[in-house]
Amino acid sequence: MAFYKSNWFKYVKNLAIGVGAAAVMLGALYKIMAWPGGDLMLTIGLSVEAAIFLFLGILPPQKDYYWEKLYPGLDNYHSNLAPLIQSSAGGRAIDGEVVEKQLGGMLGELESISKNMGSLKALQEVDFSKTKDQIKSMSNFYDKMNEAMMNIAETAEDTKAYKEQLAAINKNLGSLNGVYGNILSAMGGPR
Repeated sequence: MAFYKSNWFKYVKNLAIGVGAAAVMLGALYKIMAWPGGDLMLTIGLSVEAAIFLFLGILPPQKDYYWEKLYPGLDNYHSNLAPLIQSSAGGRAIDGEVVEKQLGGMLGELESISKNMGSLKALQEVDFSKTKDQIKSMSNFYDKMNEAMMNIAETAEDTKAYKEQLAAINKNLGSLNGVYGNILSAMGGPR
């Protein structure tokens, strides 16, 4: 924000204008009454006023607000201005129901914001000091869980290999039984 729009600058500007004007008036009074010091007071006051007018000439102009757009007829001295809710001669007016609905909507939004702020205040009061330790212990839990899952996967692979070996042994035993049966038949054993 520009310094000349700040509140302190506006205060200093108004103070300087007031003090300068007072010095000019007192200087003129002293001069008219022929009292001593009138020349000096008039010179100081007019110098201050000249500096202020020079400075005001350098500053950019203030923003103009076009109030006649909100209040039709404001720029016409003889116009009859109607209240905002009633229709005016120019036919341009603000509908009271629309304004009321908009204000009601804004009120609802403000209430919602107020509730959300209350929720944030409740979060502010929550004690998060032990959360770091809890997250660390959860991380350890997940690490152990991952190790267990990897062990289960390895066990599943071992189980699969064991089943394959048992199937091979069963096949070999079947072949051996067949060979043993053939040997017994050849030797004339029991049938």
